[in-house]
Amino acid sequence: MLHSAAVETAAYLVLSQAGWLVCVSSAAHGRGWIGTLCAVLLAGGHLLRTRFPAREAALIAIVAAIGWSWDAVPVATGALHYPNGVLLDGTAPYWIAGLWVLFAAQLNVLLRWLRGRWLAAALLGAVAGPLSFRAGAALGAVRFVSPTAWMLLACGWAVVLPAAVWLGQRLDGTRDDH
Repeated sequence: MLHSAAVETAAYLVLSQAGWLVCVSSAAHGRGWIGTLCAVLLAGGHLLRTRFPAREAALIAIVAAIGWSWDAVPVATGALHYPNGVLLDGTAPYWIAGLWVLFAAQLNVLLRWLRGRWLAAALLGAVAGPLSFRAGAALGAVRFVSPTAWMLLACGWAVVLPAAVWLGQRLDGTRDDH
C-alpha cells in the first residue's frame, strides 16, 4: 500500500502539470480564461486541504503578484511576446497569474524539499524556468523575440525560485512545523 504522502505528492504533480497544460494550451488558443479558471479551482482545492488556509492563501496571492510582475520584465524589454491575453501594454498576460497561482500552491508540497537548499533552488530555477517558457512557446502561447530572453529568464528564475521557496517556508499554511 502506498503511503498517503506519496499519493498526495503524486496527485499534486499530476494536477499541477495538467493545470499548466490547460493554462498554456487555452492561452495559445485565445481562451486564457479557461486556464485561469482551472488554476483558481486547483488552488481552491489546495486551500481546502491546508491546515491554515489564510496563511497559504496569502502566500499564493503574494507569489502570484510577484511572479506576474516579474513576467512583465521580458515583455517590457521586448525579449518575449505573448500573442494574446495582455490587458496592459508592457505587462504579462492575465493568464500568467494563473500559472503563478498553480506554482505557489506547489511550494509547500512539491517544492518543500528545496528549503535550505538555496543553490539547488537557484540552479533548478535557472534551468526549469526557461524550459517551461520554451514548452509554452512550442504550444504557441509565447514567442521568443530575442535570444537574450533565455538569459533573462534564467537569471530571473535563479532568483525567483529561491525567493518563492523562502516565502513558502515563512507563510506555510500546510503544517504547524515551520
